Amino acid sequence: MRHTSGIGVLDKAVTVLHAVAEEPCNLNQLCLRTGLPRATAHRLAVGLETHRLLARDDDGAWRPGPALAELGARAADPLITAATNVLPRLREITGESVQLYRRDGAVRICVAAMEPPAGLRDTVLVGARLPMTAGSGAKVLLAWADSHTQRTLLTESAFTERTIAEVRRRGWAQSAGERAAGVASVSAPVRDSAGSVIAAVSVSGPIDRMGRRPGARWAADLLAAADALHKRL
Repeated sequence: MRHTSGIGVLDKAVTVLHAVAEEPCNLNQLCLRTGLPRATAHRLAVGLETHRLLARDDDGAWRPGPALAELGARAADPLITAATNVLPRLREITGESVQLYRRDGAVRICVAAMEPPAGLRDTVLVGARLPMTAGSGAKVLLAWADSHTQRTLLTESAFTERTIAEVRRRGWAQSAGERAAGVASVSAPVRDSAGSVIAAVSVSGPIDRMGRRPGARWAADLLAAADALHKRL
């Protein structure tokens, strides 16, 4: 669940931005996604368009605007900065694709990724929104989520409450063919300076290479990478 600032118009504008970021939409679709009255949704979207935070495509639907990329390019994110120093080594050790995920409500977002230079790979683009109901990264993020989020998402998950309890016990998660057929992965939690889990670092690749129990091979390296990220934070 997203945080609210208590400033109504700001929270509504951010809701509009998130709705459009999911997929370009017209006014009717925007109202459905946000639950906002038609006049309010239109007024906010047009205002955001004026500031170039939203733009229109050829069909007249709103999409994220160029100002978002311009602002993002100037943003300093300690987690992303840490990832640029840690992920290359993890990729070198494993020879597989590596990713860093953050949870946003009922989805996880890839905020950093690197791929091996050659061979069959599991490509996850930065910005990709993946489900919180399948895959080792989802298990890690859900294992340390609040109880309400756990109860809500576990009803639709490919894994159980017992699974995430085991993830918390051993400190890492694995999956094989869960999120995508033929793909295996291992993930570990990344903690901030206060010890709270804020992300999941993952290694993924073809099951034929990683095996159906990839944790036996790569869990120690994932835990080391997660610790390296934690120390840089």
